[in-house]
Amino acid sequence: MSGVAAPAAAPLPAPHLSAVSEDPHRLRSVSRRTRTRRGPLPAQAGPAPRRKAGHPLVLSEDACSRLKGAVRALLDADGLDGMPDPVRLAVVVLASRTPSESGEVEIRTAELGRWIGLSKSRTATAVVPALQKSGLVTVETAEGEFNQHDGLRCRVQPMWAAQGVVGHALNLKKKELATFLRLMEAVMAPGWAHRDGSVTPVGLLGARTGRGAATDRLALLLLVLEARENGWVRQCGGSVDTRRGRPVATLARLLGCTVSAAEQVLERLEDMQLVLRPRRKTVSRLNQRSRLVVPAVAAAHGHRTAAGFQEERLEAPDPGFSDPDDAAGPSEAPETGETAQVSEAEEAGRAEFAEPDVTATLHTDHPYLVTPVVPQQLDCGFSGEGRGGQGRRPERVCVREDQAADGRTAAAGTRSPVAEGGPLRGEKPKDSPVDERVGQRAAGAGAGGRPKAVGGGKAQQQRRVGLPADLRLRVALGPVSWLWARLSGWQQDRVEEAAKAELASLEGLLALPGSAPRLLADRLTDRLEETGGEALVTGPYGWLIRRGLVQRQACSDPRCDDGIRLDTGSDCENCGNVIHSRRSQRARIAAQIDRELPALSGEARRRLLEDRLREQAAIEAEDLVWRREQARAEKHRRDEARTAALSRAEGERRTAAAADAVRQMLACEDCGQERAGGLCEACGYRRRTEVLIVEAGMVAATWAAVLDDRADVDAVTADVRASLAADIERTRQEFLDSVEPGDLDTDPDGAASVLAFAALQTVEAALPEYCSSALGRLGRTEEAEAEARRAFRTEQGRRWYRHNPNGADAVAAATKAADAARERTAQHLLARRLEQLRKAAVAQPQGPAVAPWTGRLAELATRPLGHETTGTLTV
Repeated sequence: MSGVAAPAAAPLPAPHLSAVSEDPHRLRSVSRRTRTRRGPLPAQAGPAPRRKAGHPLVLSEDACSRLKGAVRALLDADGLDGMPDPVRLAVVVLASRTPSESGEVEIRTAELGRWIGLSKSRTATAVVPALQKSGLVTVETAEGEFNQHDGLRCRVQPMWAAQGVVGHALNLKKKELATFLRLMEAVMAPGWAHRDGSVTPVGLLGARTGRGAATDRLALLLLVLEARENGWVRQCGGSVDTRRGRPVATLARLLGCTVSAAEQVLERLEDMQLVLRPRRKTVSRLNQRSRLVVPAVAAAHGHRTAAGFQEERLEAPDPGFSDPDDAAGPSEAPETGETAQVSEAEEAGRAEFAEPDVTATLHTDHPYLVTPVVPQQLDCGFSGEGRGGQGRRPERVCVREDQAADGRTAAAGTRSPVAEGGPLRGEKPKDSPVDERVGQRAAGAGAGGRPKAVGGGKAQQQRRVGLPADLRLRVALGPVSWLWARLSGWQQDRVEEAAKAELASLEGLLALPGSAPRLLADRLTDRLEETGGEALVTGPYGWLIRRGLVQRQACSDPRCDDGIRLDTGSDCENCGNVIHSRRSQRARIAAQIDRELPALSGEARRRLLEDRLREQAAIEAEDLVWRREQARAEKHRRDEARTAALSRAEGERRTAAAADAVRQMLACEDCGQERAGGLCEACGYRRRTEVLIVEAGMVAATWAAVLDDRADVDAVTADVRASLAADIERTRQEFLDSVEPGDLDTDPDGAASVLAFAALQTVEAALPEYCSSALGRLGRTEEAEAEARRAFRTEQGRRWYRHNPNGADAVAAATKAADAARERTAQHLLARRLEQLRKAAVAQPQGPAVAPWTGRLAELATRPLGHETTGTLTV
């Protein structure tokens, strides 16, 4: 660097409100720049000092979070499911050695084997094929002397795909890749001697080779990333296997393996003094909570590690349960249910004593004599634990120790109410309230699939590291997968509900179905780019609910989102109109000021312009409020009108239902059957049959009778009626022959309906035959023949047949045209003659009307019965 001091930068002028009020997008960008601007940097005095690279294990909070997210994204990739640890570590090694310029790693097989602690042959035969099979790494090999994979050109596909994706965990910058490589060298570098004489030292586990070396290296890398500045590793929370301890459960969750395998790895690291498990020292010299410490990280930060530490006073942080260690970070495995997060069948060689911090909280230390202690909320059955909430002194030591065997107390004097019914000193409690509550919680979890709140407690919702199973949600929330992993179970449920609601809203706005998830993913990507990436989001839940998922309308168009049309992806025209209107309004007010006050100075003119713009904005706001009130009143009026219309329709429906009920109570007009709705089924069929018989008679009369001769028409109609009556009788007889004797007597009304329907079907089948016969006869009349001859000559005389009018084609076309004309003429004659017959039937005087059934019953009741009419009437 040059020793000349750089000149001081001129301060940038603050943007005025009037300069950006016309463009809302510019307003947001300017406000964002003004918030992040720190002002001009002071000029540096003297030469710049040379900065020395820090210790590779000393990582800032941001760098540690970025590297931790990158490693976890690589290990959680779908292609590494079920892969052995050497393959997983090889992917991490290749990712750390990836150049930022090319994105491809060139490495020899032997060198990759030294990084993961395996031999060259083992790497070539087991690791490289597994990398190719996983699909996460594309490998181009160069064969050696014995056709083995000697040179490798590898590309880590997740990192290649993440290039340029804002906020992606694997989109690492050049300096972040350099930090990643230095961290890997500090942990597991095999060591090199360079040509220039410099030496890259061996890492912490660089000399560890052979079986389990890759697992140990991967475990130490994950522990270093999870360690704090003092070397302490954040341990997992919840219930764990008490015989193995919380540090083992933490490592098992980081590696994604069983606790037995994690215990072996932790023991190997402890033997190499790379990991320590110190315990708290207590006044009673009992083992208290154990810690998981990485000494190398503590030494790099200048902290001193100790095997244990003393506390003056230990108090239970929670009145009911033991205080679990701090929960592990984003590298935790997903948890389900209320059972132990890491558990395994008992094996030989386990720890002899249980972890005390997962059993019960140690009570406050006290002197030799008995003194009052802090009362616990739940009785855990320990000595000196609960003496009630009255705050009085305890009784003597021998209280309740002289109880009889049958449970009756011999000394019923001064006893503590809490002591009643409890165990004696040294006895084991039979039923603990803690056990009862744990049993209730387990029962609630088993019934509903999720833990239930018992005794006023809050339901424990387990966090899911992966995105929801719904494909639409996985696509929509893909850009914020790292933020999703940082949410709690309750927060993930709320974000999932908000995402579903937003997807439903987008589906209603888009013309192309199925594009809502991709559109929501683009929105989240844009919002992350505005923020600066996922690493700058301090509150994931609030950011997703209030900023990432919500639609920001810049105008009144519901399809507008930050000035972009959701359905087309182009600029919002309405926003352009709003901006144009604001600009024209500003220009109009400025011109008005220039006319009124031409001698006004620039600063005073600007202040006056902004004042009038504010006044105009206030007027528009009042107008907007008034229009909203009008719209609300109009909506209320429409709702009232809709309610009144619904009430009116309901009243009409009820009136129609009542009239229909009354009509259903009427007897049949023809046969007098009760509750027939005015006309029973059989009489309805008979009426339709009569109408069709009359129609068939008229159709036959169109060609067989003289239309002006009424007697001739009646004779033809009578012949048709007689013919149809014979057909009906034949059908009736066939039906009677097909049924068993006596079946019709069980339901006379049903039998009458069946016979009437059969008669109707007979007439309906005969009517088309009468129409076809009439058309054939009318087609041979003089009118039809004349029309056919004219059509034949017309078709034969067309210009394309003029050269050969008697040819086969011309004659065929003319014949077809003549037939069509004859058919049209026949149909016209039939329709015209039927209309003439109907008019004549209407004009003919009708006979006396038939009296209704009720009137005929009164007349028949007064008629005397003769000897020939006496007897039983049968229907």
